[in-house]
Formats: sequence, structure tokens, C-alpha cells
Amino acid sequence: MAGPGRRSGGGGQRLAAIVVIAPMFILAAALGTRTGVWSYETGHDLLTARIGVTLGTMAVLAALALLVSAFRRRAPVWLATLALVVSALTLGGLGWHMTRLASGPPDDISTDMAEVPGFGALDARRRGAGPAARGGVESCPGALPAMTQVAPESAAWALQEAGFSLQGGVSVGRAAGTHTGFWFGTVHDAVIRIRPGRTDVRVAARDGRPHGGEACRLATRISESLRGLD
Repeated sequence: MAGPGRRSGGGGQRLAAIVVIAPMFILAAALGTRTGVWSYETGHDLLTARIGVTLGTMAVLAALALLVSAFRRRAPVWLATLALVVSALTLGGLGWHMTRLASGPPDDISTDMAEVPGFGALDARRRGAGPAARGGVESCPGALPAMTQVAPESAAWALQEAGFSLQGGVSVGRAAGTHTGFWFGTVHDAVIRIRPGRTDVRVAARDGRPHGGEACRLATRISESLRGLD
């Protein structure tokens, strides 16, 4: 007669599969948006923020059920523990992402709020789009002007260091670039305005949606590179 050894039945495998589905689904939603398979509204708002949260909640419940099975010696403890960690990270990561989007600074940041730099030729691509709110150093402490007239090639270097691809030619007075986010392909445009004694930066999302302060982070990177040239 077989002893009461710990075994993983089909039920445990099905519960583990439910746990894995959630992060894989969210990954597919993000990369599908990034590669243009579907729109940001579909990939982020529907697939990730709605269906993904539902799947993430189901994953946590499945992990808890698997943990109960492990206590009853019907599933390995290591599998239940791994499932609980994966499901908690998935749902917790989604919660952090949603909170970050809602609480970040505006996604249009300028180091000069009195005379905001324009995007020039990039306006044709932006088509007048962009966040309704704009912020400066008060909402993004790292968005500081470089109090010097930087060389055009230095401005181009600062954009590339921040992950931007240069757009158009670099002139004595300005340089511009575009940054595409990895996960959902969010596009941010940047312009560096060069004047005697001062160089300003502006970064703005191409759409009018919040992106958790991504414009602030990008503007800070560019500003730090420019100010590091002093």
C-alpha cells in the first residue's frame, strides 16, 4: 500500500498555470503595444489595466489555493511558495504602476516656464498633441537649465545619452530628439534651446496621457548631462 507521500496532482498544475498566465498576458499586452500590434488604449487600458488586473487577482487566489494544497501534502511547498511570490509581484507591480501614473508630475516639463521652448519641426509630428498641464522645476526638481551656451554637438550628445534619437539637423541654437519607451512604446519629444549664457530643455509626451513622470525623468537626465559640461 502506498504511503501518504506529497504529490502534485493535476489540480496543482492547473493552479500553477493560472498563476503564470497573468504575467505572461501582461507582457504580451505591453510588447504588442510597443510593436504596434494594437493601440495604447487597447494594450494598456484594456488588456493591462482591466483584464490584467483581473488575471492578477485570480493568480493570487490560485496561489493561495496551491498553498493550502501544499499544507495538505497534495502539492510541493516550493511550487506553492514560488506561485505566491510570482502572483504577489504581478498584482503588486500593477498596483504600483497605476499609482505611479496617477501621482507623477506633468508629462510636459520645461526648464524655462517664462518662455517655453517650442518643438519646431517636431510640431508637425505632434499635431498639436500633448499633456494639458506643464511643469517646471517646482514639480520636477531636476529640470534645471545649464547656465552656459553649450556647443551643438554637446546638445546632441546629451540627447543621445538620455536615449533619444536625433530628429532633424542640429543647429547652433537647438537640437531635438524623440524617445520611445520600451514596454508600451510611449513617445516623448525633447528640444534643447541654446542661447548665450543659458541652455534650456523641454520634454513632453506626444499624447495627452499621464506617464508617471517620465518626462521629468528624461528632462532630468538631459539637464544633468548638460550641466555636467560646465
